[in-house]
Amino acid sequence: MDLARVTELLEERGEPAYRARQVWEWAARGAQGYGEMTNLPAGLRSDLDGALPFTTLALEREAVSADGTVKALFRTHDGHPVETVLMTYRDGRRSLCLSSQSGCPLTCTFCATGAMAFGRNLSPWEILDQALHFRRTGDVSHAVFMGMGEPMLNLENVVAAARRLPDLGITHRRTTVSTVGWLPGLRRFVDEVEEPIRLALSLHAPDEALRSVLMPVNERFPLHEVLAECRRYAELRRRKVFVEYVMLASVNDRVEQAQALAGLLDARLFKVNLIPYNPTGAYDGSSREAISAFKIVLERAGLPATVRLTRGRDIEAACGQLAAEATPRPASGSRARRRRAPAARG
Repeated sequence: MDLARVTELLEERGEPAYRARQVWEWAARGAQGYGEMTNLPAGLRSDLDGALPFTTLALEREAVSADGTVKALFRTHDGHPVETVLMTYRDGRRSLCLSSQSGCPLTCTFCATGAMAFGRNLSPWEILDQALHFRRTGDVSHAVFMGMGEPMLNLENVVAAARRLPDLGITHRRTTVSTVGWLPGLRRFVDEVEEPIRLALSLHAPDEALRSVLMPVNERFPLHEVLAECRRYAELRRRKVFVEYVMLASVNDRVEQAQALAGLLDARLFKVNLIPYNPTGAYDGSSREAISAFKIVLERAGLPATVRLTRGRDIEAACGQLAAEATPRPASGSRARRRRAPAARG
């Protein structure tokens, strides 16, 4: 729903200002279309239906995982693909993984989205329509901006969308914005966003050299500068920063790397989320034993750590797998071997 366009149309018709609020309230409660908005005059509902699409995104297909995870592929009005994931849990949580861009320009080597051609930033309404799609199927409780794209490259639209999520039932404290460390946007997020929206950092290596291999953005915005901003967020907001750390076999999963990570992060300000690698063809995932040993080192150092429950892997909906129309990465060969090599120099 593009509420800005709805508001313009209502103003052109001379409708009272509260009509736009009524339309949004119905949409946020999960209405399927204008026709359900029974406190609007029938003629107005008909005119809205004829003049403006109810959603800014066209659903192309959905896939359902064996664990109940649902991945939706949408198209924007100008043809760009966008993927969104709904994860359901036994305790009743229905959590959304939202995209902020079609594709991503930052090309992290372990992430399938980086293999896509970058399209563009999504508007606030295109972001919200991802959430509204699943709101129409039931209540939603949590949202993470961890889908396609780097949210800090589209911060204004991400925050505008996040500020409306409570109307759908997702509070600010249950909303998380993730970044690979795009420093200009991160600084603005810390300085300008007053709502208690949570921050997550995709870190994935405890040293600058390896992180630059895995995440080219580190060449432009070094880890020590990014961590300084994360510490500032934690101290200002009095909320811990989630650190995402994908586990790559023989790359970043050694015990000494866990020790380096524990020395890098203040346990009062950070919590680590270890992510089993979801196959995209670029690396091998760490074994359960390696992940467990890594976690034990962090916990012995007093640094809170959890292992993320992998969901939706069988439909390529898990972390790092969103890649609508992406060119597949090579499953083996010299490119993958070259990426594993840097860890051996440590």
